Amino acid sequence: MRTKTGMIREFNGVSPKIHETAFIAESADIIGDVEIGPKSSIWYGVIIRGDMNYIRIGANTNIQDGTVIHVDSVGEHWDGLPTLIGDNVTIGHRAVIHACTLEDNSFVAMSATVLDGAVVESGAMVAAGALVTPGKRVLKGQLWGGMPARYMRDLRPEEMASFDHVTEHYIEISGKY
Repeated sequence: MRTKTGMIREFNGVSPKIHETAFIAESADIIGDVEIGPKSSIWYGVIIRGDMNYIRIGANTNIQDGTVIHVDSVGEHWDGLPTLIGDNVTIGHRAVIHACTLEDNSFVAMSATVLDGAVVESGAMVAAGALVTPGKRVLKGQLWGGMPARYMRDLRPEEMASFDHVTEHYIEISGKY
């Protein structure tokens, strides 16, 4: 069913749980076992598919246009992997987030991909277009980039401070919608 808050669809008897203060763009699709926290924003063309495992998105997180978020399936001999996205996380346009963990206050830039079992720690950044391969860990205060992604350098204090500004900007602009 498409509503004024996007396509929100039950899967296998489980419906998404979206906090009343979250912004969901009309063209976003949110399916299955997904929870979205307060003041988070899910922008145009985003697909969040919690069909074969679960997805949790914290408060004040912005998931920008065209991003795809999915999970790793549970199988007969495999527990699969959910996707866990913390509070105050920024995910840039057209990112792919698959069965990984993005800790609080992390940043994944435009067109980046973060794959199964990878962790982006709090205060870490994945550069635009980067590919974080399965099981990698992007450490706090580090910038990773490239295909495959690797450590590039430590983030400067002003870069880390900009994470908060982006979060605040997306909370403000989603309120105008």
